Amino acid sequence: MITLDHVSKQYKSSARPALDNVSVKIDKGEFVFLIGPSGSGKSTFMRLLLAEEQPSSGDIRVSKFHVNKLSGRHVPGLRQVLGCVFQDFRLLQQKSVFENVAFALEVIGKRGDVINRVVPDVLEMV
Repeated sequence: MITLDHVSKQYKSSARPALDNVSVKIDKGEFVFLIGPSGSGKSTFMRLLLAEEQPSSGDIRVSKFHVNKLSGRHVPGLRQVLGCVFQDFRLLQQKSVFENVAFALEVIGKRGDVINRVVPDVLEMV
């Protein structure tokens, strides 16, 4: 499970916070797409989850990990329980766009009928 509780991230170089009081709960096995316009905080959200950065305030928990208090030696363990694809990811060249999107669902064990129903909806978003 992933839980963000009143998480904010303020960069010194910006007057506007990258994230402002975000609270969200993502259950184990849930598949989530994080989409939004440029500058909306998507990359910041992921960097916080992956412990690449610390929040300015709030609490982040991923599985058994309390990300805010995680020591550097425990970061690899945290990253083993998360899967993410950033916007500059590399497509599998031998696969179609549909197959590339479906691959992520296959990896987490989704059934073929679910994949065939979800992938077209996802592709409509982009």
